[in-house]
Amino acid sequence: MSEKTGKSWLRRHAEEAIRNGLTRAYETVRVNPERFLFQLRAAYGLPIATFHGVYSVEMSRLDDVAESVIRAATKLAAAEGAGFGLGGILTIVPDLGILSAITMRMIQKLSLIYGFEMNTDDEIAELWIAAASAAGVDISRELLEKEVVNRFVPKVIQRIAARASAEVVEKWAGRLIPIASSAIGCALNYYFVRAWSGRALAHFRQKHLAARQKFLEEQLRLSAAPSQPMLP
Repeated sequence: MSEKTGKSWLRRHAEEAIRNGLTRAYETVRVNPERFLFQLRAAYGLPIATFHGVYSVEMSRLDDVAESVIRAATKLAAAEGAGFGLGGILTIVPDLGILSAITMRMIQKLSLIYGFEMNTDDEIAELWIAAASAAGVDISRELLEKEVVNRFVPKVIQRIAARASAEVVEKWAGRLIPIASSAIGCALNYYFVRAWSGRALAHFRQKHLAARQKFLEEQLRLSAAPSQPMLP
C-alpha cells in the first residue's frame, strides 16, 4: 500500500469516526442540563437557580468553573488516548470516536456555564456554531440554513469531521509506531482537547459578555422606571 493510499484510508476512516462520535454526542450522550445545573450549585458553589442566573455571577467565578471543566475533559481524553494508543494504528478510529464525544460534551458544558441552554432550535444551532468555531471551521455558507436545524447540524458535523480528519492525518502519524503510540496518543488527545476548548471558551465568553451587558442595561432600565402610584 502506497503512502498516499494509506493516508487516504486513514483520513477517510478518521472522518467517519469523528462524524459518528459528534453525532452520538449530539443524539445520545448529550449533557443533561438539570443535572449539570445541580453540579454547578453543589460542586462549584454557584448561587444560581437557573442558567440565566450566571449573568449575576462574577466573571472570574464562571471562568474558573470553565477551566475546571476543560481540565477534567483534557485529563479524560489524555488517559483515553494513552489506553487506546497501545494498539497503534488499529485503535485510531475508535479512539477518535470517543475523543469526539468527550470534546462535544465539554463544549456543551461550556455553553451552559456561560448561560446558553439548548432548549430551542436556535440554541442548538448556536451550540454547533460554537463547535465549528472550536474546530477552526468557517461555516458561513451553512448559516443560511441555520433555521432548519435538521439540515444545518448534519452539514456542520460533516464540515467539522472533514477539517479534524485532515489534522489527524498530519499529527497522528506517530501512532503508526506501536512502541511510542501510547505516549503520543496521550499527548495528541491532550493537544486536541486543549486547542478546541480554547477556541470554544473564547466563543462562549464573548457571547456571554455581550448578553451580560444587555442584561445589566435591562436591570438598570427597570430600576430607573418610575413606580406606579398606589391606588387609595
